[in-house]
Amino acid sequence: MGQVTIYLEEDIEQKMINAAKSAHLSKSKWIAKVIHEKVENEWPQSVVELAGTWQDFPDIDEIRSYRGKDATRETL
Repeated sequence: MGQVTIYLEEDIEQKMINAAKSAHLSKSKWIAKVIHEKVENEWPQSVVELAGTWQDFPDIDEIRSYRGKDATRETL
């Protein structure tokens, strides 16, 4: 496992400490979790769980319904 040294401004460090405490994680584990989330190639689970939750979002037929019928093409 690698080690990394980072330098933070005091206000950012305090925000990081508060976030780690609220997540019940050490600072090291909190930072590792944030980095893991940023480099992950998949959608976060919180986003995956949103699929299908918007009841008022139109489906493709509804989106296309405002268009009229195509004009009949002329034969060549």
